[in-house]
Amino acid sequence: MRWRSSCGSPSPLLLLLLSFLTLLVGRETVSGFRICSYNVEKLNMEKASNYKLVNTLARVVFRCDICLLQDVVDPDGKVEKKLLSTINRFGNYVYKSVSSKGLGRSAGDKRNFVFLYRTETVTVVDKHQYETKPPTFAREPLAVQFQSRTTLIKDFILVPVHTDPPHAVQEIDRLYDVFQKVSEKWKNKNVMFLGDFQAACAHMTRINKKKIRLFTNSNFTWLIGDKVDTTVSEDTNCAYDRIVVHGKSFLKAVVPMSAKVFDFKKEMYLTKSKQVRDLSDHYPVEVELRAKSSALLLKATPFLILLMAFVQFFL
Repeated sequence: MRWRSSCGSPSPLLLLLLSFLTLLVGRETVSGFRICSYNVEKLNMEKASNYKLVNTLARVVFRCDICLLQDVVDPDGKVEKKLLSTINRFGNYVYKSVSSKGLGRSAGDKRNFVFLYRTETVTVVDKHQYETKPPTFAREPLAVQFQSRTTLIKDFILVPVHTDPPHAVQEIDRLYDVFQKVSEKWKNKNVMFLGDFQAACAHMTRINKKKIRLFTNSNFTWLIGDKVDTTVSEDTNCAYDRIVVHGKSFLKAVVPMSAKVFDFKKEMYLTKSKQVRDLSDHYPVEVELRAKSSALLLKATPFLILLMAFVQFFL
């Protein structure tokens, strides 16, 4: 086999091999599965009818394989339908939704949890509306079991959180009871809590952490730290929105350092703060899961790097 042409330049076969190896080694950085959470602050039909607002929201959701929206005011399902219609106009992927009933202690103030998910990468296996009598949450969580063919961890449970500020500490602690219920129901301890915990500033102090089992139990990992600001206002610096995972297997499936706030004003080059604030006083938070292929790739990468070095030597 000839590796060089008569004029000394690399053969097309060698260049093709190098390109293929580069693609393989580089796949780990582009193959993540993104889970997002966004408190959209009273997203009602009036808000959803605003073309600019709903288009911006659709762009935020479209980055995610699964996106949890909290504080959706949607008694007749029209807001959910409007969002799906707008997102699916983008054309590259098809999104579906799974949502809770209207939740809240006041009959005139019901809010929904809404999961929007990309059907090409994930499916809904089952859902469970957590309920107790009397209720122990202002908005009792809707647990959803998802399954993905593309992620390192195949089956996992997402539990939305939107606590009542005066009772945030008590409600965050009671999430441990939710964990026990859903993990036993589905025989699966790969559980992620995500949403607006109100877990910062005046609503939760360092002393309060000693009363919260999700902090005192070392099996739970808080991926969004206490010093992260998830609010839009420059006058506040509070880590209200969080992502918490249970167990080593789920933690290993998370891409390191991928849990963060998504500042879409900066990333989408929006020129006015009002465009962000009109949607919500919160920013979305997100985390990435490793792709299934990345586990095999991580084992193979040292060999591939050596092979690339060998090929480059001949170049």
